[in-house]
Amino acid sequence: MSMETTAWTQLHSVINAEQERRPFALATLRRIGAFARPHRRRIALFVLLGVGTALLAVATPVLAGSVVDTIVSHGDEDEVVRLALLIALIAVAEAALGILGRRLSATLGEHLILDLRTAVFDHVQRMPVAFFTRTRTGALVSRLNNDVIGAQRAFSTTLSGVVGNLVTLLLTLAVMLTLSWQITLLALVLLPVFVIPARRMGRRMATMQREAATLNAAMGTRMTERFSAPGATLVKLFGRPEEESREFAERARRVADIGIRTATAQAAFITALTLVSALALALVYGLGGWFALRGALEPGAVVSLALLLTRLYAPLTALAGARVEVMSALVSFERVFEVLDLRPLIEEKADARAVPEGPVAVEFDNVRFGYPAADKVSLASLEEVASLDGRGGDEVLHGVSFRAEPGQTVALVGSSGAGKSTIAQLMPRLYDTDEGAVRIGGVDVRDLTARSLRQTLGMVTQDGHLFHDTVRANLLLARPEATEDDLWDALRRARLDDLVRSLPDGLDTVVGERGYRLSGGERQRMTIARLLLARQRVVILDEATAHLDNTSEAAVQEALEGRTAVVIAHRLSTVRAADQILVVEAGRIVERGTHEELLAAGRRYAELYRTQFAERGDGTRGEAVEEAA
Repeated sequence: MSMETTAWTQLHSVINAEQERRPFALATLRRIGAFARPHRRRIALFVLLGVGTALLAVATPVLAGSVVDTIVSHGDEDEVVRLALLIALIAVAEAALGILGRRLSATLGEHLILDLRTAVFDHVQRMPVAFFTRTRTGALVSRLNNDVIGAQRAFSTTLSGVVGNLVTLLLTLAVMLTLSWQITLLALVLLPVFVIPARRMGRRMATMQREAATLNAAMGTRMTERFSAPGATLVKLFGRPEEESREFAERARRVADIGIRTATAQAAFITALTLVSALALALVYGLGGWFALRGALEPGAVVSLALLLTRLYAPLTALAGARVEVMSALVSFERVFEVLDLRPLIEEKADARAVPEGPVAVEFDNVRFGYPAADKVSLASLEEVASLDGRGGDEVLHGVSFRAEPGQTVALVGSSGAGKSTIAQLMPRLYDTDEGAVRIGGVDVRDLTARSLRQTLGMVTQDGHLFHDTVRANLLLARPEATEDDLWDALRRARLDDLVRSLPDGLDTVVGERGYRLSGGERQRMTIARLLLARQRVVILDEATAHLDNTSEAAVQEALEGRTAVVIAHRLSTVRAADQILVVEAGRIVERGTHEELLAAGRRYAELYRTQFAERGDGTRGEAVEEAA
């Protein structure tokens, strides 16, 4: 390892030293051991390879000194050849061990990453919707990427580095002391001249790197927001292109400035340390040569000492930062465990059972519910705030009771924010009730398996979310085993088959991020087709036909006939045929009945109906009346 490489190693180690430091519990080490236990054989072999590489690294300088001594003493030519061949064999063995160690390191690290990522991903999948509504997606993804990789480094780099450097250091010191204790002590005295500047510059470099990371994140966030389909649309409608360009250029300029400062500081630091190392090497040659000329030291020993000098500084400086690297890895583990320790509010019971066969009813029995507080579903670090919002837990549903018989359609109407969507979200158990019960087929949803609940109940929301994938993949999400004929049948019933046939690649056409390559109505019909493909016995439509014309809406409602349905709609024309209409206001059901019964009662439903269908002041009829005609 050259002096310049050693300087870079030290700089990297010291910069890492500025990572977050905090005490860790023995429980963290035990949990790390649990993850490492399946890989213990690989870890042991990895450590042994590190020890073997360290032994070979020290042997080469000693043999080089022997070659010089043989040459100076005009010794046997065959001896020089033998020593040279031995050095070559050691080089080959060192290279082979290096490749084997790198492969083993990669295997160990990647398997550990796989275990950690799978554990975190599976755990996050079980978290309630409230978790995702509060968490910043980027912060959560960072746990599966940056922190998992940081934890993996503890095994693939830090562990072998500590063992290998410790063995190298002890062997190097032993050999150098044997050759010349005076030069060895001088080399140790010069060590602070090498380390102290690195400590000081490292702190400065760490500060600049944090600043660069912050600036890059801010620039990246701005690009992500502006380059998404909704963001780009908003900018085109209300934005000012010149100001947007100036603001981005300013952010990019700051990133460039910090990059220049960082590069300059790095170059100055590495040059200074390389100079110090070169001066130390010159001193070894000078003092060693003086000893050799006086007959107190063999010429070959001088060469060996010079070669061993770099092998002394490198492990010393690396071990000086080993504690920091260990702590940094432990912090990464703790950040991963922090997510794993966040218990899901909704968990499946050990004795959960399937939804009963046949047509099923939906029942709400005196349901009370309040959205959970942040501290029950989230972490401050995932929301990227100093402390969690203390609000939450206030009751938003107050004793809601109703029953949808098998095959019936129940409609929920009322003002925005009245609690209609909250009622809908309790049925597929996106949240759990605080009091009362939600029953599907006469069984409390908390006693049902998640799998059977998904197979029984389907939900389509107003935003009609689609993944950035093909039409086929978005549909098969509902029923992976569906055939080609099943797909086209669902598209036909959703009045979408002609559109899909006209697309460039048909079912294999990519719909774009969130389905933005389709219109709002097309996205809604796509999600309804997905619901039809699933063939679920209970369906929930939460403003799912808001973007459809009357013909498409009638076709969709016809396709859903025979299923137990709960429909939320602001357009009252879509719910007039419902078997039961519930008027929800302020988290309570204030009216219930058929369309005719509620109009005859002349209360809140009649008021909503008049608002939508009454004649305008100028005597013309509104769009709703045209729609209803």
